[in-house]
Amino acid sequence: MNIIAPNQVPIRTGSNYPDRFKPVVAGREKKRLGDAAGIKNFGVNLTTLAPQSRSALRHWHTKQDEFIYMLSGELTLITDEGESILKAGQAVGFPAGEANGHCLYNHSDAVATYLEIGDRLPNDAGNYPDDDLVAISTEQGWQFTHKDGIPYQS
Repeated sequence: MNIIAPNQVPIRTGSNYPDRFKPVVAGREKKRLGDAAGIKNFGVNLTTLAPQSRSALRHWHTKQDEFIYMLSGELTLITDEGESILKAGQAVGFPAGEANGHCLYNHSDAVATYLEIGDRLPNDAGNYPDDDLVAISTEQGWQFTHKDGIPYQS
């Protein structure tokens, strides 16, 4: 059993997106609590978004369920249905295979913090309805292509 002190888990910034998409998530920081606990089947991230930052490009997964639980602050959830406000104590889930692109945006002047939980099933793909981007999960990590299948060269 690993008891995790979040202040001892390294902060990860940046993204593995192709270079042209990295500025979108420049204000995002993650602490991979699940990795620190040795969990293999799903990930748990303690994530903070600086003001005017986004969690990701709007996307949905073919295999991965995703779950968000708000800890502090206020974020705007953007989906195919439009925009909704998420506040501390609220949660939202995104079932695998449901083609409803989603992301979080911090329109406020304060940092927002949330837990992000997702499974790690093999052969997942991320689809990005607003961008010329597809993410394919491989044993080497996420590989990014254009929608026509041509790989990004970073």
